[in-house]
Order: sequence, then C-alpha cells, then structure tokens
Amino acid sequence: MISSSTTTSTTSGTSSAPSTAAEVDAVVRQAADAFHRIGRLPDSNRAHWLRAVADRLDAATDELVAIAARETGLGDARLRGEVARTTGQLRMFASVVEEGSYLEAIIDHAAPDANPPRPDLRRLLRPLGPVAVFAASNFPFAFSVAGGDTASAIAVGAPVIVKAHSGHPELSERTAGLVTAALTEAGAPEGTFALVAGRQAGVELIEHPLVAAGSFTGSVAGGRALADRAAARPAPIPFFGELGSINPVVVTAEADAARGAQLAEGLAASFQGSAGQLCTKPGLVFVPEDSAVEAALAAHVGAAQHRLLTDAIDAGFRHGVAALAAVPGVELVAEGAAGAGAPTAVVYAVALATFADERYRELLTTEVFGPATLLVRYPGAEPLAPHLDALDGSLTATIHAEPGDDIADLVEILADRAGRLLFGGWPTGVAVTWSQHHGGPWPATTSQHTSVGATATRRFQRPIVFQDAPERLLPAALVEKNPLGIPRRVDGVLRAASR
Repeated sequence: MISSSTTTSTTSGTSSAPSTAAEVDAVVRQAADAFHRIGRLPDSNRAHWLRAVADRLDAATDELVAIAARETGLGDARLRGEVARTTGQLRMFASVVEEGSYLEAIIDHAAPDANPPRPDLRRLLRPLGPVAVFAASNFPFAFSVAGGDTASAIAVGAPVIVKAHSGHPELSERTAGLVTAALTEAGAPEGTFALVAGRQAGVELIEHPLVAAGSFTGSVAGGRALADRAAARPAPIPFFGELGSINPVVVTAEADAARGAQLAEGLAASFQGSAGQLCTKPGLVFVPEDSAVEAALAAHVGAAQHRLLTDAIDAGFRHGVAALAAVPGVELVAEGAAGAGAPTAVVYAVALATFADERYRELLTTEVFGPATLLVRYPGAEPLAPHLDALDGSLTATIHAEPGDDIADLVEILADRAGRLLFGGWPTGVAVTWSQHHGGPWPATTSQHTSVGATATRRFQRPIVFQDAPERLLPAALVEKNPLGIPRRVDGVLRAASR
C-alpha cells in the first residue's frame, strides 16, 4: 500500500491533524526507497500509473466537486472544468513519458581519430529524487494534490510528498485517497505518493535531507521563506516557486479607439473571474487618457459570485485595496455591488506621472489578489517603454494593438518581463500543452522553468553523461538500437522517433 494522507476524518468534516516530524520522516524515507525501485521499472509503467489516477479522479468528479465547492466557495462549473484540466494534464504527462523527448537523449560516438580523441559520450536527463509539492489554495485540483507538479514529478520517476493546503483539507484527504488507491492498483511501489499536513510539516519536508526538490504555488512571502530554507540546507536543493504577478496589459491608443467597449468587457471578465483569484489576473492596465476602455468598464463590473478562498486571502485583499486607494492621485472609477460574504470588485485609475513617481511605484505595482485592477492613464505623446522597463517580472504580459501600430519596443521590453506574451486576448486561462510556459522573472517564479506544459518535467531532472559505458549498463534510452524508439540526437543529428 502506498503512503497516504496523515489527515484525520470526523463526522462533521475533515480535521487536518498536523503531521508529526516522525510521520514526515517516515513518508520521505518510503519515497526515497520508492525512487530507486521506480528507476528499475520500464518508463511505460509510469504512463500507466498516471492514466490510472486520471481515470479514478474522473470517476469521482461529482463527489470531489461537492467537497471543493463547500471548502473553497468556487462554483460548480469552474470546479468541474478544473477536474477536467487536472485529469487531462495527467494523461498529457503520460504521453510525454511515452514520446520520450523529455529525456533529451544525446549520443556522440567515439572518434579516436579526432584531435584530441573523443570518447563515447551518452547523455540524458534523470530524476532528482523525492519531490516536496506545496499545494495551492486557488486551484484545489490543478495545482493541488494531484495537480501538475505531482503529475510531472511522477512522470519522470520522482516520488511525491504533497503538503496539503489548509484551505481545502477534506478535499486534499479525499483526493489523496483516490490517488493512493489508483497507484496501488496500477502497481506503483509503496512510497510513490504521500500527503502530509500542517505548517511545521512543510518546514520538516523542505529541510529533510532525502527530499531532492521542491515546488510551491502561493504568496511571495511564503514562497520566499521556503526557497530560502531550500537554499540554506547543508546540501541546497532546486526549488520552483510560483509567487506574485501583476500581469501588465498595454492598450494602444489605436486599439482603444477601435475596440474600447469590447476590450472593457474582456478586461472585466478577466480580472473578476474566480473573484480575481487567478495568478494570471490582469492587475495593471495601461490605457490612453480619456480611454474608451475606462469609460465602458463600469458597466461590466458587478457583484462577485462567491467568497474568497480563505479568511487570510480576504484580509489580504481588503488590505491591498486600502493601500492602493490611499496612494495620492489614485481614483476609484468602478465598483461592483457588495455581496454577502463576497468581495467588492474595484477598478482604480492613476495618472502615468504618479505611477512614475518612485515614492509610489512599489505600492502601485504590488499584486492585489482578488477582484481589483489598476488603470494607468498615459498621454498620447508619452513613450511607455521607459515605464514598462521598471516593472518587475510577471507570468504574462498582454498587448492590445491595431495592425498599423509600431509596438516593437513594447514587445522587446515586455518579453524581458514575462514568461508568456499575448497579442490580443486576456491572460486568464492557461492551456496545458507541449509549448506552454507558465513562469517568469522574479517575483513571478524563482527559476526559469514552467509549472504548466510538457517541459514542467525539467524541474525535477538533472543531466548525466555515460562515458565509454558498457551497453549492458546503459539506460534503455541510450542503448544503440534505441529499443524505446524515442527521438534522439546522434552525432549532432536529431533523429525522429522510430516507433
């Protein structure tokens, strides 16, 4: 049986009993043992495990959505869509395993006549070891117990210990039980997956000497604290944290004049979706003075559909809005209706001159997690590039322009500041694909890697080269006849899969 949750159930719900240091140590040691056993199994086994988990979660969708709705306040449609995304990405990572390019297999045959002579060199990526996954609050499925971090780690052969988020403890326990059952029935070794609970358990986990990597989605403060602990260990480990992002948007004067009302509707839907609790929410929008977007926006700002995820997030939203409103020159331009227990959506605006004032820049560019956005009014003659150059990193940046606009400078600067650059559209909604990148310069993330898409596997791998190795000792991916049929680069030439 695979290690499962350390939380406890009661008749009135689920009480997340904090995991003790001894319990954390036990599951990490099981994971370390599983790591070596997984490495001796065919890669195809892991693809089978991931699909088994996906099937089990799909079958339990109704039950899981009901628990999640009760604990998070998120709506039925949003949660069902998130379950589908979660199981879809589990199956995508199964395909990634089978396709094989994630291994980055490279062979350079020996060249004794070269100057100097070259040995036989064969390189691939191998898993790091057990991974500590810190679940997110705002995606109780896709970035939680069985989310993309768990899927991408297991895909490469790295066991996972998830630290449950306190915002949805019952859902975490139930999901963990389903994952555990699916992995057990699919034949995964004991220790492939486990769940722990409690703040101190998270500290014990990231500092455990057998944990080889960590991943986190949450606040800048929380992520930075864990990243610092990961770096301060006697043997530091890689830590991937997705932290804060304001996701700047630029609307050119021409786009504003041509499509202002349409853009206002799209912006309103984007910053209010899921009550603004999305890491890709557009929190800073540059619009021309006397903007048609601004004029039309108030008609689309309404009452929030549900409460915020946790009391802490609610308090943080209220504090952030108050801090923004207190900046001299900031104006309230739109406000939604107040709902019982729900946040009030707000749109503020400020002149570019105030935004450029160093006394206020930090306050005006701090993420407010919830349904709020800030418009920055720029005069038509004022170049925007220098002001964008001062922005911190974000997950996304968006440009709304017309075909005749010269936006080359904007593209160059925003491409330096974001992991995904949109031309039209809105950043909320992240497609799970081979090409997706969900990361960005600090403080968006703590590394250059992505937490969404096929290359999320790279976070939990490291290169190794086998020099002049006997073929019987090589990993299957590097054997001369390519028994896996995967794509490989051989003597500098990329060779397609041979299946």
